[in-house]
Amino acid sequence: MASSSSLVKLFTIFLIIISIFTPRALSVVPEECRAETNSCTSKKRALPLKIIAIFSILITSIIGVSSPLFTRSIPALQPDKSLFVIVKCFAAGIILATGFMHVLPDSFDMLSSNCLDENPWHKFPFTGFVAMLSAIVTLMVDSMATSIYSRKCTAGVNPETGGGQHDAAVANVGQLHGHHHHHNLKPADDADQQLMRYRVIAMVLELGIVVHSVVIGLSLGASNNTCSIKGLVAALCFHQMFEGMGLGGCILQAEYKALKKFIMVFFFSVTTPFGIALGMALSRTYKENSPTALTMVGLLNASSAGLLIYMALVDLLSADFMGPKLQSSIKLQLKSYVAVLLGAGGMSLMAKWA
Repeated sequence: MASSSSLVKLFTIFLIIISIFTPRALSVVPEECRAETNSCTSKKRALPLKIIAIFSILITSIIGVSSPLFTRSIPALQPDKSLFVIVKCFAAGIILATGFMHVLPDSFDMLSSNCLDENPWHKFPFTGFVAMLSAIVTLMVDSMATSIYSRKCTAGVNPETGGGQHDAAVANVGQLHGHHHHHNLKPADDADQQLMRYRVIAMVLELGIVVHSVVIGLSLGASNNTCSIKGLVAALCFHQMFEGMGLGGCILQAEYKALKKFIMVFFFSVTTPFGIALGMALSRTYKENSPTALTMVGLLNASSAGLLIYMALVDLLSADFMGPKLQSSIKLQLKSYVAVLLGAGGMSLMAKWA
């Protein structure tokens, strides 16, 4: 229960920060950086499209992140089955492409905009620097959180319940895919250790996705270009559904209790609609091409990209491909590589519209 409370506080603080600093992106900008006005720009016609976007993205997000949680009733999609590994690799490819093909290019475009001062924004590659720092910080959080969870595990304290013995389900975790193998531990202890890794991965990945989701929702909500909104809504629905599938698979492996699963599903599902609603509320003052907006959103995108790329490569793909299940089968490895390429390729194709 303590970890559920801390997770709620973490996301609440993030949303408050976004709400406080976003209004500072005012429309006082040079003439050449002001929003274009054309036949597609209409606040009145854009409003119903944004309302449709809120509900459609909310529904597809719920479907995407919840669908893996119901696969336990399907024998072929149990976490210890080969098909589950292939589906997880497909979802990891989607998350990897989200970082490389969607979030990182957006940050490059924003932080290299002509609307920003030459010094320092055009004299230093801030996007790459912030993404690198974000990946290093993610590694620190990943490592330290795993150590803390492991110590609690060794001391006989279950971080999920706050005390007492481990859940019986902990000892029954399926095939281990992690890159930490402790051969000097008993099988049950090894399973406990891997379960702690799954829980850390799920929480850190959720944080990175939430940051990205609020930012893209904010941009859509502040826009009044009906021509771009129509295509963007459809692309974001697919984007949120597949990204949610990747997160849902991690939540499933984390063996969380029902309350924690609900909290994580809830925050993932509502962040993009929240961002859209926030953008609509601030559409009079928030201008996406103002210097403050460009720097704030650009830096957030860079940090989110670093986190997503690290999580996809290290905690999802590397952990599985270097684990015993895939290492014992070249055929399964090839199938998983195809799944990764399909996921990454499909999400890269969506970069044309979103």
